[in-house]
Amino acid sequence: MDGLIVIAVFFILVVVTITMGVRIVPQGSKHVVQRLGKYHRTLPPGLNIIIPYIDIVAYKVTTKDIVLDIPSQEVITRDNAVIIANAVAYINIISPEKSVYGVEDYRLAIQNLVQTSLRSIVGEMDLDDALSSRDQIKAKLKAAISDDISDWGITLKTVEIQDINPSETMQKAMEEQAAAERQRRATVTRADGEKEAAVLEADGRLEASKRDAQAKVVLAEASQRAIQKVTEAIQDKELPAMFILGERYVEALRQMSGSENAKIVMVPADIPAAVRGLMGNPRK
Repeated sequence: MDGLIVIAVFFILVVVTITMGVRIVPQGSKHVVQRLGKYHRTLPPGLNIIIPYIDIVAYKVTTKDIVLDIPSQEVITRDNAVIIANAVAYINIISPEKSVYGVEDYRLAIQNLVQTSLRSIVGEMDLDDALSSRDQIKAKLKAAISDDISDWGITLKTVEIQDINPSETMQKAMEEQAAAERQRRATVTRADGEKEAAVLEADGRLEASKRDAQAKVVLAEASQRAIQKVTEAIQDKELPAMFILGERYVEALRQMSGSENAKIVMVPADIPAAVRGLMGNPRK
């Protein structure tokens, strides 16, 4: 009976020992083995054999791409504007032993490194440049941290700027500035319109005055030619002149009598004598 117990215990010990010595590493992972507390080797994916009780798997590290979300933070630009920026980094562990022995927590270390580098890069830019130069910030950020994390056996695949926006206070100030600028442009546009309208109105008055003056000149020249024609026609003959002036005299009296303001129109008893008076040749 005692012999069976010893055999069973021995069999269990052998099974446990074999189990401890056989390690199956899944695809996309690597295992870091320590021998007596010291780094020994890294197990690749597949079936691996280690020495039981002496070798132990201390760390299990993924070789897949890791996505690190970089928390949002306040960043001050060169022109003292405050913006909120965050990013996302894609990394890959190529040397698991360096990642576990080279830094205490590589995730936390990379997050802090990206945040620090982002503050430094944006701090050298003006607000407008920072908001419109994501590709430039991305390139500088990748170049700044790639060498540092390579010492930890990690490669930076890419880093992307997710959001980079002004803070609430800056957004309010920018909205007020934009509203003031729109108001200024509207005022300038309205003033330009009023100025143009005034210029056009003045040009219209000037053109009308010129045309009135030209019309008066034309009328004066026409009257002059008419007087010359009449003078040449009547010469020393009084009757045609008296007829023309009399006709106009009567027409003027008719218009005066038809006016609303006219009350009484006095008609001379001797119209020919009145016409002779207009001609400057009164006769009895």
